[in-house]
Amino acid sequence: MACTATATHQAATPSPEEQALGALSETRERTLALVAHLTDEDLSRVHSPIMSPLAWDLGHIAAYEDLWLAHRHAGLRLLRPELAGVYDAFETPRAVRGDAEALGPDEARAYMREVRSRTSRTIAQQGVGDGGLCEMVIGHELQHTETMRQTLAIAGLLPAGEPHLEPLMGPDEWIEVPAGSFEMGAPAGGFAYDNERPRHTVELTAFAIARRPVTNASWARFDGGAPRGHPDAPVCNVSWFQAQAYADARGARLPSEAEWERAATGGLLAGVGQVWEWTGSHFYGYPGFVAHPYREYSEVFFGEGYRVLRGGSWATSPRVKTLTFRNWDLPQRRQIFAGLRLARDAS
Repeated sequence: MACTATATHQAATPSPEEQALGALSETRERTLALVAHLTDEDLSRVHSPIMSPLAWDLGHIAAYEDLWLAHRHAGLRLLRPELAGVYDAFETPRAVRGDAEALGPDEARAYMREVRSRTSRTIAQQGVGDGGLCEMVIGHELQHTETMRQTLAIAGLLPAGEPHLEPLMGPDEWIEVPAGSFEMGAPAGGFAYDNERPRHTVELTAFAIARRPVTNASWARFDGGAPRGHPDAPVCNVSWFQAQAYADARGARLPSEAEWERAATGGLLAGVGQVWEWTGSHFYGYPGFVAHPYREYSEVFFGEGYRVLRGGSWATSPRVKTLTFRNWDLPQRRQIFAGLRLARDAS
């Protein structure tokens, strides 16, 4: 009996354009699914003075994509130039977004569809360049879906099954980290946000850091309340001031972001990525920082007012959740899905 050779067919590797369009599409599906269970009233209401109406977030996501992928990348006119100011995060700060002449829920979804239609044509025709702007737009939408989840949490409107906070396994112990240097920040090549670069050498003295974040049970013993979730899950929705008070009460401190990154990149930490972790560091640019592609992403926030958070949360997309990613917020804010991990000087 003769043997018949069977041809094997390997799927062609998607082009950069196909990959970008696929990622944009997947991200949009997740955004729309997040709010699919909400009424128009839910989408239009101001649920908190420090948060945007959810319908504003939808319009802002579309306006940002139109600005960077259609206008800046492809040189097209803005699709709806009259909306540029309404959906500019600085021209229309959160405190006034509920009163802004923004699109309603149905109009915002239609605007998203219209922008995406010409974005898709533009990418198919002109390509993605080095891919940086596409990745920035994808990351922007993913970050906004986490911010939208913060609003939903405040309003008691999170989808069923959220938040996803798992009990921490293993002992609660201190990890001793010897003095030494390491390379901090994102390496050259590939996509990273401007505040993650340039990569630079940091010298650290010896320190100790907790293997896992502070749990609900430990927090309840501190503030006298009952655990808000599984006792062994990380405590969440803690402000920097609260985190600092807890550290003081334990005779410890919050790690600097350099200490946190050295320990995390060395694989020493458990529970990373369940809650953002406050650090003791103020938000500044690294030595040699260059704003790219615009100052308003991070440079305008540099200074003593904001504290850095690291690690990501249960609501952060894996596409954004890297060990060099830097988040920041005001120290009194609790809406962010943040907890803490203790550190101390070496004994």
